[in-house]
Amino acid sequence: MAAMAALPPGPLSPPGGGAGDAAGPEGAEGLFVLLGAGLAAASHPLLYVKLLVQVGHEPLPPTIGRNVLGRKVLYLPGFFTYARHIVEVDGKRGLFRGLTPRLISSTLSTITRGSVKKAFPLEDMEHVSNKDDVKTSLRKVVKETSHEMMMQCVSRAVSHPLHVISMRCMVQFVGREVKYSGVFSAIGRIFKEEGILGFFVGLVPHILGDVIFLWCCNLLAHFINTYAVDDNFSQASVIRSYTKFVMGIAVSMLTYPFLLVGDLMAVNNCGLRAGLPPYAPAFASWIHCWRYLSAQGQLFRGSSLLFRRAPIPAASFPID
Repeated sequence: MAAMAALPPGPLSPPGGGAGDAAGPEGAEGLFVLLGAGLAAASHPLLYVKLLVQVGHEPLPPTIGRNVLGRKVLYLPGFFTYARHIVEVDGKRGLFRGLTPRLISSTLSTITRGSVKKAFPLEDMEHVSNKDDVKTSLRKVVKETSHEMMMQCVSRAVSHPLHVISMRCMVQFVGREVKYSGVFSAIGRIFKEEGILGFFVGLVPHILGDVIFLWCCNLLAHFINTYAVDDNFSQASVIRSYTKFVMGIAVSMLTYPFLLVGDLMAVNNCGLRAGLPPYAPAFASWIHCWRYLSAQGQLFRGSSLLFRRAPIPAASFPID
C-alpha cells in the first residue's frame, strides 16, 4: 500500500502503451474512460486518507507496537484505522468526499491523452526492437519518452483545475468546512478569490514529478533490459516485460516529494483550516513549501499508509 500511495497518476506501461494513451476506435476510448473512472472511484478512499495525512491531520493518538527487532515504538493509525474514523464521523459516504471532481479530472486526463495521441500518432514513430543496436534503441526510447512526456504534461495541465477542487473538497474534513460544496460553485469561488492562477496552484511540482518519473523509469528500464538481461536466458522476454513496472514503483518513491508538495500547494492558504497554521504556513511558492518540509524531515509524509512511525521519539512517551 505504501507503493500505491506513492505512485503518480502517470502510467507505468512502456511509452506508447497503456490504457491512458490509447487512441484506437472511439468505443475503445470510451472503455478506457470508464475504466479510469472506475479505478479512480475504487482508489478514492486510499487517496483521501493519504491527503489528510499529507496535510498533517492526525485526529487519533499513536499506539504502542513493536518493530522487526522487537523494540517498542509508537505507530500512527494506518489506513484502515483512519478510514474507520472517517466513517464514524461522516458515514460510509464520507470516504468518497471530493470524488465527483476527481472523476471529472480523470475523464479529462484520459480524453486529453487520447486526443494528443490522435494528433501525434505513435504509428509515425519507430518502436524499440531487440534487433536494434544500442545507439539506435536508445534513440527510440528517447523519442518515445518525449512523446509520452508531451501527452502527460498536456493531460496534467488540462485536468489540474479539477484536481485542485477535489483536493480542497477532501481537506474540508479537517475543519468541518463547507466552502467547496460543488464543482460549479467551487469554480466560481476560486475564480473570484484567486483568479485563473488559482486553478493551477501546485501544477509545476506535479509536472516536474511526472517528467522525472517518466525519464528515469524508461531509461532505467531500457539500460537494465539492454545490459543486465541476457538474451540467452529463456525467460528474458518475461523479465523485460516487468522491468518497467518494477522501475516505476522504485522511481515513484523517489519522486514522491513532488506529489506531496503539489498537493499541499493545492490547498495552501485557500481559506481552509488544513491549509493554514498549525498544519502549514502560507507558502510563497512550491520551493518554499519544499524547503519547509525538508527542514522538518517531512518530504515523504503520507508515502506509507500502513506502518507509520510517530515522528516524536518513542522515549518521550511512557511506553512501559
